[in-house]
Amino acid sequence: MMDWKKLLTPQRLGKSEPEDIQHGRTSFLRDYDRLVFSSPFRRLKDKTQVFSLSKNDYIRTRLIHSLEVSCVGRSLGRIVGNEIVTRHKLDKYGFNASDFGEIVSAACLAHDIGNPPFGHSGEDAIRTAFQSWYGSFKQTEENFFDEAQKQDFNLFEGNAQGFRILTKLEMPPQRGGMQLTCPTLAAFTKYPRESLIPEFVFNGYKGRSIKKYGFFQAEKDLFTEVAETVGLIRRHEQAAWWARHPLAFLVEAADDICYSIVDVEDGHRMGYISFEDTKDLLNFIACIDIQQTDDSNEEKVKRMRAKAISKLIDQVVEIFLDNESKILTGEFDEDILSLSDYRNHLEKINKKTRNAVFEHRDVVSIQIAGYEVLGKIFTEFANSILSNDKKMQLIYHLLPKEYHLKDEKDIYAKILKITDYVSGMTDSYATSLFQELSGISLGTS
Repeated sequence: MMDWKKLLTPQRLGKSEPEDIQHGRTSFLRDYDRLVFSSPFRRLKDKTQVFSLSKNDYIRTRLIHSLEVSCVGRSLGRIVGNEIVTRHKLDKYGFNASDFGEIVSAACLAHDIGNPPFGHSGEDAIRTAFQSWYGSFKQTEENFFDEAQKQDFNLFEGNAQGFRILTKLEMPPQRGGMQLTCPTLAAFTKYPRESLIPEFVFNGYKGRSIKKYGFFQAEKDLFTEVAETVGLIRRHEQAAWWARHPLAFLVEAADDICYSIVDVEDGHRMGYISFEDTKDLLNFIACIDIQQTDDSNEEKVKRMRAKAISKLIDQVVEIFLDNESKILTGEFDEDILSLSDYRNHLEKINKKTRNAVFEHRDVVSIQIAGYEVLGKIFTEFANSILSNDKKMQLIYHLLPKEYHLKDEKDIYAKILKITDYVSGMTDSYATSLFQELSGISLGTS
């Protein structure tokens, strides 16, 4: 069974000694501050949430979405923490409800930090581009991918890229990268497993936390250190696979609450969902009287959105606390919202937003463009680090100096650096670079 005292340890990844704490500023609050001031977090302002390159200033970007999720996560953490501290008398060990809130809030703030441009279609674009490139790649004894390394790219994950950013790419060369606390990193990792796990190891396991993977082979040792520091339960000795940190369930729930409810609001703002449909979707949960006011439809939608989120927070708290003992043993591994009283209605919301928003011509056309943009960028730069062709040499020199890896012998490390570069781009930068590579923009005035 996992132990809350260990799950909440303020130990930082990459540091052997505990840090000096300033009065009123905990280790977990410092995690939050480090994330806010980081370059990858700032770049989220120009990364797609749903509507790429939108001209509507109201529509959410990844940056705004991450801030909203962190607010919901903070509330979930504090309310749950207040009860857990009392149940386990954790105040005797110096823990309080705000520790829970700060861990969840920081992990939520970072939850999309590894996402490439153009949303989830960007992840698909990188996977597809790698598979196509690898099909023409001449593998030799010197240029060799093992199966686990290849799977990292075949199933390229923004979650794993996020863990890599937090623990290695930001603030190099210090070990542990940003050196966030192990509880924040563990709560961030919703899928605590490597990409390639044999079926006999899973043995029919259907838990939520194996839906994706959470770290690349290159960072497996770092996640192992995180897991051992906070005392996660290892699910199998022959695979890098652990039970989730309990607070990862709250991070996932905060994200699910925000995108389920907020996508409806943004869909209405963009004109894809009518006010009547929006009211039916949100007020089923919110249950507020909006008929007796002179507010605009936009203001009514805001009120329904706020109340619906509040109601769902209450549901998540109740379900988490009811299942706490199973969560600590690793027995519980489900999507919390799938157990809520509103689960059927949330499925209705997701179906509506999928049909009216995600499959709308405007959104789909941007996703298709994202495939073309990222596919070309990945393929050209992957080829440039392996070829001496004159054109490829010119393309290679478009890479920033920190990505110049001609002398690097490890092909896996080379391609990781290319995905670091591609996934770190903003939508606008990727589009501009694509035009350069295509000869559309020659940079002349």
